Amino acid sequence: MPGIIGRKIGMTSIYGQDGQNIACTVIEAGPCVVTQVKSEESDGYSAVQLSFGELKEKNASKPLVGHFKKANTTPKRDVVEFRDFSAEFNSFAELGKEVRIQDVFAEGDFLDAVGTSKGRGFQGVVKRYGFAGVGGQTHGQHNRLRAPGSMGNASFASRVIKGKRLPGRMGNDRVKVTNLQVVKIITEHNLILVSGSVPGAKNSTIILQK
Repeated sequence: MPGIIGRKIGMTSIYGQDGQNIACTVIEAGPCVVTQVKSEESDGYSAVQLSFGELKEKNASKPLVGHFKKANTTPKRDVVEFRDFSAEFNSFAELGKEVRIQDVFAEGDFLDAVGTSKGRGFQGVVKRYGFAGVGGQTHGQHNRLRAPGSMGNASFASRVIKGKRLPGRMGNDRVKVTNLQVVKIITEHNLILVSGSVPGAKNSTIILQK
């Protein structure tokens, strides 16, 4: 499964071939550097490790600095492994090789985007799960508008069953959005525009998988 690492810039919209206005997410993808190549013989599986984003050497540990020096590159902020890729991408398996967005994707391709969703803190069931609340303000129900309702059974079990949808921490989870289409690639600026929304805040790390 080949892919590339990027940084979410924000959203925009462009007009397609048929004149339709398409909402797009702008991602600065690459250039990435191959910092490790794993094989069946030495590691038990084949994979390519890509690195993206500059990191000051003073902020990197000595083992990491040495790891990146093997690939003849500077310390990087994000490191991601891509494994089980097809034979057409075997040319990537070369230590120190630079991978650009046009090497992996073309306009019209479909991809999966992986990111960390925005953290929303501790939320109730109405925002977290879309509950409607117990009822209106009539008949004495003055504080039930956003309540979750009954918790569970009474005599048997006599407890709240695990997994019940209740208030709690929302967001800040790893999220994958599948089948996003590549609308446009701007090679001179390492930008890729994909249709629809991508998880994460601006400037967050996004993994694009083919």
